[in-house]
Amino acid sequence: MPRVFELLLIGIAFLLCALPMIVVALVVRWQLGSQTRAGQGGRPFRVWKFRSMTDARDARGELLPDDSRQTAVTRLLRRTRLDETPQLLNILRRDMALVGPRPLRPDTIAKAGARGERRSRVRPGMTGWAQISGNTKLSEDEKFALDLWYVDHRSFLLDLRILLETVLVILQGERRNAARLKQAMAISRWPKAAEP
Repeated sequence: MPRVFELLLIGIAFLLCALPMIVVALVVRWQLGSQTRAGQGGRPFRVWKFRSMTDARDARGELLPDDSRQTAVTRLLRRTRLDETPQLLNILRRDMALVGPRPLRPDTIAKAGARGERRSRVRPGMTGWAQISGNTKLSEDEKFALDLWYVDHRSFLLDLRILLETVLVILQGERRNAARLKQAMAISRWPKAAEP
C-alpha cells in the first residue's frame, strides 16, 4: 500500500478512534501493554495494545486460556479490535502497516525457518488475510499458510479488500473461509486444512 495512502488512512483512523481510545483506556484503566514482535526482515520491535486479559493462572502457575482471562467488556473490546488501536502508533513509526500478517514473536518466526523469512518480507499489519478468513477459528498452521499466501499475492487492491472485509468481520463476526484455506494450504507446504 503506498505510504501516502496509508498515512491518510491513519489520520482518518486517529480522528475516528480518538474518543473510543479514551473510553477503552478508561475501561482497562490505562493498562497499555507492549510485547516484542518480529517485524519486516525479522527485526524485533515493541507492539502496543490495550491490555484486555488478566494474568489469571492455574494452580501450577500457568496462564489460563484466553476466554478465562477476559471479562464481558474486554471480550467486546477484542471482538471490535479496539484494544489494538494503539498500534496506529506502530504504523506511524513504520514498524507495522495497516495490512499484513499479524506480528508474531521472534522465536516463532525463527522456528519457521525459510517460511518465517518469507513471511517477514513485509511489515506486519493491524489486520490481514488470516484475520478476515477465520482468525480465532483457525489453527496456527492455517493462519501461517494464509499469511504466506498474502505475502505472495499482496497488492494495493488486495489491501483495500482486506480493510473493507475487516469492517464486515467486526460487524458480523469471524467465519472460516474454506476456499481461501484450501488455496493457501496448497502453496504453503502445511498439512491440509481441516474442513470447517
